[in-house]
Amino acid sequence: MTSTSMMKLTCMFSFILLFGAAGLLVFIHLQDPEEVIHQQSLGKSFLILSLPPLGSQEGQWPSPRDSPTRMGGSWDPLSGTEVHPARTHKRRRRFVIKKSVIPAAASDSFLKGSAVESEERRDVKWRGLYETQRERKRIMRETCVKYRSNSKRIITPYHVSRIFVEDKYRILYCEVPKAGCSNWKRVLMVLGGLAPSTKVLQHNTVHYGNYLKRLDGFDRKGINRRLSTYTKMLFVREPFEKLVSAFRDKFEHPNTYYHPVFGRPIISKYRLNATKEALRTGAGVTFHEFIQYLLDVHRPMGMDIHWDHVNRLCSPCLIDYDFIGKFESMEEDANFFLHLINAPQNLTFPRFKDRHSDEERTTTQIMQQYFTQLSPSQRQRSYDFYYMDYMMFNYSKPFEDLY
Repeated sequence: MTSTSMMKLTCMFSFILLFGAAGLLVFIHLQDPEEVIHQQSLGKSFLILSLPPLGSQEGQWPSPRDSPTRMGGSWDPLSGTEVHPARTHKRRRRFVIKKSVIPAAASDSFLKGSAVESEERRDVKWRGLYETQRERKRIMRETCVKYRSNSKRIITPYHVSRIFVEDKYRILYCEVPKAGCSNWKRVLMVLGGLAPSTKVLQHNTVHYGNYLKRLDGFDRKGINRRLSTYTKMLFVREPFEKLVSAFRDKFEHPNTYYHPVFGRPIISKYRLNATKEALRTGAGVTFHEFIQYLLDVHRPMGMDIHWDHVNRLCSPCLIDYDFIGKFESMEEDANFFLHLINAPQNLTFPRFKDRHSDEERTTTQIMQQYFTQLSPSQRQRSYDFYYMDYMMFNYSKPFEDLY
């Protein structure tokens, strides 16, 4: 091959390469820049929109409000709306177009900060609350095994007489007085469609209106079916604080039931030189007299649900409760439970105190003021009286000198 032929061949190859490069430049110039950004950020958007909900892994509680919809959609953590598969590409495209003025790297950083981290914080919170529930149930079961016989007992209507039923959301709630029970009944009534809001429900309506069904009102089949398929929950409170709260409510305020029914026999037995007025009305029972009645094996009046043991009210060693909340962390525990049952978004646990609302709630400090009126022996016997509740729900000893 001559040198002239070699030069022609080289020129032809160079022309082909230049023509190809020019064509590539024209193609890039004509490409939609929004589509380029969309393609670059599509993978990141997809990861955010399809984050697995808490509870999708084994051993984790689901959070129904964060879980995929029943129609096969997913939850958009940025907009708080459901994304269905048929509209996924269109939704992503609109999102990317609005952010197209932001460089791809900056857009990725924004997404991670505003959505992924927010989702991770929620996941950490739910996992922490789930672990708390698991630990509470473990302690309760171990206490039952330690202090109770392992013989099987039949659940009777008596054992479920304090359990209220909400069929729509399949809830069984064991009422523990002075542990938020009034507001929990309000929540159950709203869930059951009996009221539009917890704020419109008065105290007497909640407690004496008979709007909520009790589990012992069903036949044995109905009781067993609900116990095996419904979510069973109870809320407890530090035993001494619960006791002082009950005393303040029933004996330090006018009361047409507790003063004559409990006050008169208490004053009659434990007060020396009681006046005729005190014996007639039953008003003015002191905390010391009340504790004498409580610890007396021959007490003149029987027990009352407001100061009875949770162990007796709810039979936690016989009924396997799914959720154990505490009054001390009421707002967090209650709203976590509402998430778990997929309650309406606008329903939160009420904070208001509808009885003696101008009076401070019973705190640890107030409880201690009452119990320092007692002798060390009376404090010890009171602790022994509620020992199972302290052990079962992992409450610390309220005084250092207790053993």
